[in-house]
Amino acid sequence: MNLLPTKADWLDVRRAPIKDLVAGLTVAIVALPLALAFGIASGLGAEAGITTAIIAGAIAAIFGGSKLQVSGPTGAMTVVLVPIVHKFGPQGVLLVGLIAGAILVIAGFAKIGDHVHRLPTSLIEGFTAGIAIVISLQQFPFIFGVPASDAEKVWAGAFEVTMAGLANFNPVPVSMALAVSAVILGFSTRWPRIPFSLLTVVIAAIATGAFGLQLETIGQLPARIGNLDFEFLNSKDYLALVPSGFAVAALAALESLLSAKVADKMRGGGEQHDSNRELFGQGLANLVVPFFGGVPATAALARTAVNVKSHAQSKLAALSHALILALVVLLFAPLVAAIPLAALAGVLLATTARMVKPHELIELLRRSRLDALVLTTTLIATVFVDLITAVLLGLVLSLVLRRTRLAKTDV
Repeated sequence: MNLLPTKADWLDVRRAPIKDLVAGLTVAIVALPLALAFGIASGLGAEAGITTAIIAGAIAAIFGGSKLQVSGPTGAMTVVLVPIVHKFGPQGVLLVGLIAGAILVIAGFAKIGDHVHRLPTSLIEGFTAGIAIVISLQQFPFIFGVPASDAEKVWAGAFEVTMAGLANFNPVPVSMALAVSAVILGFSTRWPRIPFSLLTVVIAAIATGAFGLQLETIGQLPARIGNLDFEFLNSKDYLALVPSGFAVAALAALESLLSAKVADKMRGGGEQHDSNRELFGQGLANLVVPFFGGVPATAALARTAVNVKSHAQSKLAALSHALILALVVLLFAPLVAAIPLAALAGVLLATTARMVKPHELIELLRRSRLDALVLTTTLIATVFVDLITAVLLGLVLSLVLRRTRLAKTDV
């Protein structure tokens, strides 16, 4: 089993470099506001998000098992990381990323990728919808322009923030977040080639400066890509963070392989990704990125879909997306610093709205009582407990109910 880049990969790069570079530029335009927003949502800041998109994105592109996959920080991962930040601080997140990276590399060698696709659709749709709700709730402090709550659960914190926001209502951040979200959702389908996420964020930044709006912005970003640091290795929380490491690795594996599967389907032609090599590539990316202050990364379905639709032909597209983001950081850091957090919250609201497909949820709810129970249980547990408990509950429930159904059939 070969998990390293092959000669065929580099031959593909030479096949249509112009198409790949154009696709990479398109993906970078979409990825920039998302990387910044997910970095902030994770609790480590915008710099961590963009560092992850660049470093993890480049490594996963080179060593991953899909030619079209684009990796970086994602919304689902931020849901898992926020409780870790609250309990162990930023250093804990870096250590969890390292642990998860090691687990993913081992999983690649152990051929675990061959079995991940067997998760039930109702479970996947349930926790995807739950994640969308959680990410939306995480944006409330930026939407209302008030400090975040110290509540352990996101839903409880969102309630406290809403009460505080309504008590001292400021229409400016609310209007900006809703306007950005509405423009993205309202026009992206009609004109898919226009990068409305980036366009609305730029307009919001210009409006904030031109009209002197009192809005919190990203703030100063260093004109460099990460900062090589080994201090987090001195942590005494290794054992306490191992369960979280497994959780992050499981989520990264699930997201990455599902995204790769969707990319294969979108591209057509019968060419398939290598699941075990994809796990290895994601693992390697997560082993390296913590040393530069980045958060755990995984493949990003939305960015991968943009890459495929932009006619990417090889790994060069995903790699060039990372390099273009690096140039943006090095050359335009002061401009990025002026982006209002309310605008990024609007981008994430639009992202979560597009994560959920109501017709698919309704179809699963109608398909059978088993699917309905697994979906609703997973969704509720994701929002009110945590993502890992939700997935475990959904798995156990689906296995028990399926075995019960089989037993009744045999009788």
